[in-house]
Amino acid sequence: MAEHDSENLGTGTRLVGVGRRAEWTGTADHPGAVVNPPVFRASTHLYPDMAALRAHPANEDGKFYYGRRGAPTQWALAEALTALEPGAEGTVLYPSGVAAIMGALLTVLRPGDVLLMIDNAYEPSRAMGRGLLKDFGVETRWFDAGDPAAFEAAICPRTKAVLLESPGSLTIEVCDVPSLSAIAKARGLTVVLDNTWASPLGFPALERGADIAIMSLTKHVGGHSDVMMGSASAGPEWHRKLRVRAQGLGNVVSPDDAALMLRGLRTMGLRLAQETTSALAIAQWLEGRPEVAKVLCPMLPGSPGHDLWERDFTGGCGLFSFVLKGGTSAARDALIDALALFGIGFSWGGFESLATPVDPAPIRTASPWPLPGLDEGDRFGVRLSIGLEDTADLIADLERALGVWSEAA
Repeated sequence: MAEHDSENLGTGTRLVGVGRRAEWTGTADHPGAVVNPPVFRASTHLYPDMAALRAHPANEDGKFYYGRRGAPTQWALAEALTALEPGAEGTVLYPSGVAAIMGALLTVLRPGDVLLMIDNAYEPSRAMGRGLLKDFGVETRWFDAGDPAAFEAAICPRTKAVLLESPGSLTIEVCDVPSLSAIAKARGLTVVLDNTWASPLGFPALERGADIAIMSLTKHVGGHSDVMMGSASAGPEWHRKLRVRAQGLGNVVSPDDAALMLRGLRTMGLRLAQETTSALAIAQWLEGRPEVAKVLCPMLPGSPGHDLWERDFTGGCGLFSFVLKGGTSAARDALIDALALFGIGFSWGGFESLATPVDPAPIRTASPWPLPGLDEGDRFGVRLSIGLEDTADLIADLERALGVWSEAA
């Protein structure tokens, strides 16, 4: 295969080619090369002699040392993810998305520091602030995603970092990442962004102001609901610190899991495009339903956050929510139970569609639920992860389930 200028290639072409170095696929030394980097299962890496052992760098990606430091399968995945994140020097892999978030925060924060966390954050992220971070002497404070002035006012001399999630994975609220990042950096804060919803294909996080970009690779990158992993990509200032902290915590991912992630990565662009197209069509259909008070899908014109999405994003995904017009929790449960093509489960980004209830009121601390503009009774939400089923079939399934909701409400 001839050399090419990868920076000028389209996203699909880059997804096919990234992480396939010649020395990892055999093309450098063998005429019969393989397409995918092989799965290197090894805890022990051997040296030819003592001179080689003494001369070998102990903490460098791409160099054999010990299994916990990775091998070509993990290095290929990390390099591929780095190539997709403009401005990144490198990527650190973690056993899950939650591990990636905590790994980043433990890198940035020290006892006595204050972390500002966006109020629409993923519940496990909130649990970190109330639990493990608190145990380590870090204080977490929450702020309204839509109020940059309140965010700036919340910064104190002990504040060291902000954790953003945009869009939030329950209520799909988009925050102004560039503006919040500019405020944070002017005050010396490090910006950590959970960018799982859009991925770097739809939102170049570091270019938009984040210092560390987190992804739950379990979602879009894996894409098949059979592997878990997380990642943190960063520029030179934070990448090396993230690696040192991750190694200190003993983090390592399985080479078999890394190979599955590399497999999913190759088709991620196609899957995201199809899921986004289908999700937007379903969101538009739900917007016209009398049972629905509000569709929370930033890709949809008129939906909360659409202006920011249109300004800052280059793509979307299949995850969005909608709020029912009145009703009860039991009626909402009946709706979800009536769905035949949507599974009930805590994930998203896979090939199959999922539905879960949305009840953010008990965990909100700085912003209201129901959202402004909704009636007090409009509080029961449903989150949909749109997969690769035919759009018309999913709409028909939702239409039947909404009929069940009407009877139960």
